Amino acid sequence: MSRAFLFPGQGAQTIGMGRDLAEAYPTARAVFEEVDDALGEKLSALIWDGEIETLTLTANAQPALMATSLAAMRALEAEGVGVTSAAYVAGHSLGEYSALTAAGALSVSDAARLLRARGTAMQDAVPVGVGAMAAILGLGLDEVRKVAEAASQGEVCAAANDNDPGQVVVSGHKAAVERAVDLAKEAGAKRALLLPVSAPFHCALMAPAAEAMQAALADVEINAPLVPVVANVRAEAVSDPETIRALLAEQITGAVRWRESVSWMVAQGVSDFWEIGAGKALIGMVRRIERAAETRAVGTAADVQAVAQDA
Repeated sequence: MSRAFLFPGQGAQTIGMGRDLAEAYPTARAVFEEVDDALGEKLSALIWDGEIETLTLTANAQPALMATSLAAMRALEAEGVGVTSAAYVAGHSLGEYSALTAAGALSVSDAARLLRARGTAMQDAVPVGVGAMAAILGLGLDEVRKVAEAASQGEVCAAANDNDPGQVVVSGHKAAVERAVDLAKEAGAKRALLLPVSAPFHCALMAPAAEAMQAALADVEINAPLVPVVANVRAEAVSDPETIRALLAEQITGAVRWRESVSWMVAQGVSDFWEIGAGKALIGMVRRIERAAETRAVGTAADVQAVAQDA
């Protein structure tokens, strides 16, 4: 059975995530220590004992989720399940950095610093209140694209995340996104609702952040990954370091093609998908994309130990 490891994006964060991994596995604890050192602050204290409002700030959530995913990966490795047991790795938005780090393309320290820079740049690209995102449930990608185009009226409004057959997220100027919510309901969407995010990710309004990330990525060492990484903006596997560098900058304004990415992996023979880190959102999407897929969440020490018992 061919397997893929998936790494979650923003929204999966919770206070206390990864603490049990750090307590049970020294290699998992070392990940949090390395992230703390790279950022020059105790992000681990915020993750385990802080306020959720502070953890949810983009500049904190992004490196925190990566740290938790990598801690889970290191714990799996300690139980004899390495990244090369997967045919592919993939991550949702910031999760692509976690996937690349798990596959050895980025160091944990570089990934932490890049994600802090990415979160800050994305937050700073658009003043709070100017942009918005909304989830459209029950319409397909083509229908949502038509809704977004009709709603734009000279402003930015675009399909930002194609998550699964019944969930597409739009992003752009707040007024345009609000118009898209109304138009989606008129078009027959089951639900259309604004999301509690601080910036309009994965649309043209993020262009200043893409420029900032291009600069941040320029001097970072990127190795060929041990396992091919399915890139968000391509929805297919990439392994060339310079291609990866370019796509990480492009990803800031580009859509997350998650539905297509999962379908591409299925077409390559993947039937078993493991979500590594906080939450279970991605395996929920996988089941809606490919009903026959086997799925597993690996985010706690108990999850890792269950994998070891099954091996």
